[in-house]
Amino acid sequence: MSVWPAWEVREHESVTRWFSVRIDFADGARVEVLAVTAGEGVCIEDVRAQPPLSLDDLTALADWIEEPLVEACGGDAAAQAGGAAAGPLSGRARRAWPSGVEGRRLVAEEYRAAQQDGADPVLAVMGATGHSRRRSLRLIAGARDEGFLTPRHVRR
Repeated sequence: MSVWPAWEVREHESVTRWFSVRIDFADGARVEVLAVTAGEGVCIEDVRAQPPLSLDDLTALADWIEEPLVEACGGDAAAQAGGAAAGPLSGRARRAWPSGVEGRRLVAEEYRAAQQDGADPVLAVMGATGHSRRRSLRLIAGARDEGFLTPRHVRR
């Protein structure tokens, strides 16, 4: 197994770091993971596997990468998360987020709060939902369609 830093973003006093993790198995199987460490913990953002992982293997993935990822962070992940790095890693990668109208309303609240704070609203939605950038943009578009956010472009 190998872990290496992919990139890092510093905003004011917070740091978000992405790490690439690669697991090569003796039978030739391979898993590549993009993990993100932020102030609230560690999330798995992307997984690629050859052959594809079963649901049981996907659930166990967090356990496979937890220790090497924390070592690669120099223990920073646990310190940043207030010791909670094991929590997000040992279970599901993303938090439960309500679906439907309630979820779109919460997305709109996160988006507007980030705008008021002068932060990137898309990153705020990504952090709140645990979803990728593409999925977060879809959620934001859904909130706009539902009328919780103003339209992106004024129609003439």
